[in-house]
Amino acid sequence: MSIYKSSSLAMIPTAYKDGKLYSIRPTDGSGDFTFSRGSNLAATRVDVNGLIEKGRENLVTYSNDFSHAAWSKIHSGGTTPILTSGFTDPNGGSNAWRLQCSMTGGLYAMIQQGLPSSSDVEVASIYIKSNTGADQDVYFRINNTDQTTTRTATTSWQRIEVYANVNGKSLSIGVRSAATGSTSSCDVLIYAAQAEKGLVATDYIETGTSAAQSGILEDMPRLDYSGGASCPSLLLEPQRLNQVSNSEYYGSYAFQSASISQNETTSPEGLQNAAELIEDSSNDNHFFRIPNLSWTSGTDVVFSIYLKENTRRYARLRFDNSGSNTRAWLDLRTGEITFIDAGAENGVCTSVDYGNGWFKYDFKITAQNTGTGSVQVFTQSVESVTGSLQTTYQGDGTSGIYVWGAQVETGSYPTSYIPTYGTSQTRSVDSCLATGVSDLIGQTQGTLFAEFEMGVDNAHFFLYTNTSNAIYIQTRIGDMWRAYVIKDGVYQVTITLGSVPTSGFVKMAFAYNENDFALYANGNLIGSDTSGSVPTCDSFDFGLGPYGAGYGAKRTKQTILFPTRLTNAELAALTTI
Repeated sequence: MSIYKSSSLAMIPTAYKDGKLYSIRPTDGSGDFTFSRGSNLAATRVDVNGLIEKGRENLVTYSNDFSHAAWSKIHSGGTTPILTSGFTDPNGGSNAWRLQCSMTGGLYAMIQQGLPSSSDVEVASIYIKSNTGADQDVYFRINNTDQTTTRTATTSWQRIEVYANVNGKSLSIGVRSAATGSTSSCDVLIYAAQAEKGLVATDYIETGTSAAQSGILEDMPRLDYSGGASCPSLLLEPQRLNQVSNSEYYGSYAFQSASISQNETTSPEGLQNAAELIEDSSNDNHFFRIPNLSWTSGTDVVFSIYLKENTRRYARLRFDNSGSNTRAWLDLRTGEITFIDAGAENGVCTSVDYGNGWFKYDFKITAQNTGTGSVQVFTQSVESVTGSLQTTYQGDGTSGIYVWGAQVETGSYPTSYIPTYGTSQTRSVDSCLATGVSDLIGQTQGTLFAEFEMGVDNAHFFLYTNTSNAIYIQTRIGDMWRAYVIKDGVYQVTITLGSVPTSGFVKMAFAYNENDFALYANGNLIGSDTSGSVPTCDSFDFGLGPYGAGYGAKRTKQTILFPTRLTNAELAALTTI
């Protein structure tokens, strides 16, 4: 604690907002970090409850102002829908609306709002209650070509929802003659309309003139609780593309001797949006295929998917890489990879326990051909048959496994989940930096400390002004602990020694002073140098630094700057795990 009090800047991931990561020292905002990632909601994290959290967006405008012109009041025969405000809502307030529709002698009467043009999978939802004291069937749709969708408004508040994956969608509610069960008129209370990407409705987001977002926003730092951590770490990742166009909706994919049933059980997101892959009764392979993927010969590709045991305990994954393929057999009860048919692709498969019976399987290959290919997910009835690995088997027509969250990305290791709803999606690189902080950086002496998780890429922590003046620490799996000092374009200090751990969190500190430099990691002296000058620096960056390339630590628990060179004894104590 006495060492900490002498620091000039300290970041322990706690407080944040979109575009900002707050430092806990200093408290006046001068040491806060600017955070950016991109212009979409493709990033996710594991939240404090161990669930995957996404960015969410309500595409409906004026979501609870049904009198606004954004809502069309249309009818064919009958009368124009009547809307009256001020009724008791599900939360006990007076924000619900009374909707009265009549199509007597006509075809329909409804309120409607068009949604942004998109072929993405989207779900519409609204709270509804009968205002007559009896159940009523009302017309409710999001798919413009669907003329038959109805839902029942009961005498209690409920949230009704429907999803579609077609272009040209709008949210509509009222009565329609072609809708099965719909009556000629309705008198209901409605509240909180929402349309969002996905298969099931999430917590309501109120909107006005434009769509509104919640959850992990475009430039929001991801404070991640993976592995059941009680304290978060800052998740930083490179840019990645999920080639899978529909990561959770599998109805558009190819099936062999199997079928899919959507929204069958709770997913690692904590919503009932996981699907069941069900075998048929034939003696065959039972699987679905995600096609139209592409990769280049010699590059690494990772296929990730979340699987859970249901009535089948075993599963199989397969890459089809332009004629060559590799496979992995899985035990969904234990998460064990029972066998890998690695082939020329050097297939490697690992699993991560996500709780509630779910495992994330990460299956990596090195592509042997340039072109298109696919990935496939199979049900299996047993792990093996008389010593040979099972492929085909006699299905029973009802058994299956749960699936959710498919991802295919180019890279030597898997990254966090990138959800897609109809098109492939890119999550941009995470950038976290503090500029104009020269008064917090010791300009003649100081210490740079970081506690972070080892990753396959380089881990960088930079103090810098430009490429000619920088102080930084770096490490990489299979390589060395590193520290560098550059002044006026000339390397003053280069410390590289020893091998680094292949996993887990490490603590690393680099102390600098004129002709007095020392690098410590995990309580040990890595190296020192008694010759060199110190450059003037005005910025602090996780990862990219002055070079615009490289990569920051995957997860960072804390970083601290000291304006003085700590003693070697203090460095050992500070970095001891």
